[in-house]
Amino acid sequence: MKQPIKTIKERLFDPTFNDPAFLQELLADERAGVQKLLQRYEKQLVKQQLLQEKYEEMMRFENEAFQQGARFIAGLDEVGRGPLAGPVVSAAVILPKECQILGLNDSKQLSAKKREELFIEIQNKAVAVGIGVVSPEEIDRINIYQASRLAMKEALIDLAVKPEHLLIDAMTIETDIPQQSLIKGDARSISIAAASIIAKVYRDNLMKDFHDVYPFYGFDQNAGYGTKVHLEGLAAHGICPIHRKTFAPVKQYL
Repeated sequence: MKQPIKTIKERLFDPTFNDPAFLQELLADERAGVQKLLQRYEKQLVKQQLLQEKYEEMMRFENEAFQQGARFIAGLDEVGRGPLAGPVVSAAVILPKECQILGLNDSKQLSAKKREELFIEIQNKAVAVGIGVVSPEEIDRINIYQASRLAMKEALIDLAVKPEHLLIDAMTIETDIPQQSLIKGDARSISIAAASIIAKVYRDNLMKDFHDVYPFYGFDQNAGYGTKVHLEGLAAHGICPIHRKTFAPVKQYL
């Protein structure tokens, strides 16, 4: 007697599934529903293979550092250079050598749902995670580039484990730890990609909290960037305490 399609689906898409003999049985099953499930399963396998290949490609810089004797490699990235309001946030992430988190990529290339999922997985698997937050007032005082560097240094200090090598997205910082600056590093290194995701989710959550205090600018949706809603809020209500006063068009409302 043939198994119900619902039962086949549950078995086929169980993450622990590994039964070649069962697959052969399904290939001989002429029911259209079963064949559709097999097509979907095949697409899933191809997708997983591509993610695996991408992950291995993004391990290149970590593997080079491991081969040179480094045990703890930290990826660093920041988010929030462009917004008109809110802090700039940086993250530093040290992943274990034998770690695998498929789907890591530049946080901007991921959906909010995927970022949230990876945020939790990174937190659970990382050797250490550090966060650096630099306020709008400090951004106005020292400029956004220096504030981004400062946030990275704070994230590095916040790590519970001192790294022996740094991979940094398109920047260098003052430190005695050997470092590599990688252009578009959040799409080329798993450690930087992980830092990108941690920083992005952390900052987005901060801006949602700020929205509860300053509800006129849409911070829960735009994270402080200059969207239409944000600009309309500025025009109608002026600036709030977390606006960056040196940024246009904020400074016209001073």
